[in-house]
Amino acid sequence: MAQSATVDNPHLSEDHPIPGIPLAANTNVQDVLVGPLELPAIVYGAGTFSNQYNSDEHLSSDIPLRTVRLALRYGMRAIDTSVYYGSSEIVLGNILEALRDEFPRSSYKLMTKCGRYGPANFDYSPQTVRESVKRSLQRLKTDYLDVVYLHDVEFVCDQVAPHPTGQVHGALGEDAAAYGLVPGDEGTVRGQGDQKILDAFNELRKLKEEGLIKKIGITGYPLPTLLRLALLILHNPPYKPVDIILSYSHLCLQNSTFEQFAPRLKEQANVETLLAASPLSMGLLTGNPPKWHPAPPALVEADWPGKFTDLALGYAIGRTGDEHGNTPLVAGFSTPQEVHECVKVWREIKEGGGSADERRAGEEKARAIFKEAGYLDWSWSSP
Repeated sequence: MAQSATVDNPHLSEDHPIPGIPLAANTNVQDVLVGPLELPAIVYGAGTFSNQYNSDEHLSSDIPLRTVRLALRYGMRAIDTSVYYGSSEIVLGNILEALRDEFPRSSYKLMTKCGRYGPANFDYSPQTVRESVKRSLQRLKTDYLDVVYLHDVEFVCDQVAPHPTGQVHGALGEDAAAYGLVPGDEGTVRGQGDQKILDAFNELRKLKEEGLIKKIGITGYPLPTLLRLALLILHNPPYKPVDIILSYSHLCLQNSTFEQFAPRLKEQANVETLLAASPLSMGLLTGNPPKWHPAPPALVEADWPGKFTDLALGYAIGRTGDEHGNTPLVAGFSTPQEVHECVKVWREIKEGGGSADERRAGEEKARAIFKEAGYLDWSWSSP
């Protein structure tokens, strides 16, 4: 892992990019990817501004501001949050207001979510969706949002899946019927849950037409569900596609199933923009996952080698960006040090060099361990 700027150079503040990182012009995190949103290659995941990952003491310190400022200085000009992430929107709104002179609103993209308000608190009614978006605008101190998603759609839609855990590749082939993905069934509304999705999404469309939102989308964990709902929305009035989909923990060292589903989401469901989030799988691949993590105990309690986090981050970075469908990677940061480390890994991956073979060997070894344990490309129940 990278050392902090203050260790590398005691005269250089860790709040500024390290010389040599911004990267070469063709491998810079600030280079926007092709697409309607012109997103950077790395999007700041602000779920870290919650008690799921950090204490109140941390959140009330100057560390979050310094971390966001450094990320923006590196060119990570897009930030993802949610009303579900505790105080995240409030903390982030205060930070962005404090940084407004250096980074005006037009210099970055803001992405948030609605519909999920607690571990078991979901409300997709049109009125609540509208109220939630208005509240997010106030908290984030802005008059428009670049993206708003319906959050964790799998908890609201009708359940169409043969089992909640395991590998899901079969949904694209022999098990398509069990996942509701048979050609000809795209527009089938299976019950009240599916209708709630359609009604909520149509409310987001109205907010988009009113100019409060630029792009609207859905998020969730099960990839077959994301594909089914993207097709459902496309094949029901007004027969327009989802603008953007955020998938998490499915483009990481333990599970890369996103790579199989991405082409279907774009080609069949006509989704403009895909994002892959959580390269460390919600902390699973850090060696110190949160206690609430839904992965099996064998994974949560595993003792990973020293540079495993570096390896896992590099694996995801190497499978996103302009060479991989212009897919941005959403990564969470709690400290300036973590931002420096991420950008250093980004440079190593994109510029190649002598360590590339060593890194690939490490990735193959790690995935072989997951495969032997029976958990390679294995999805758990939605958290």
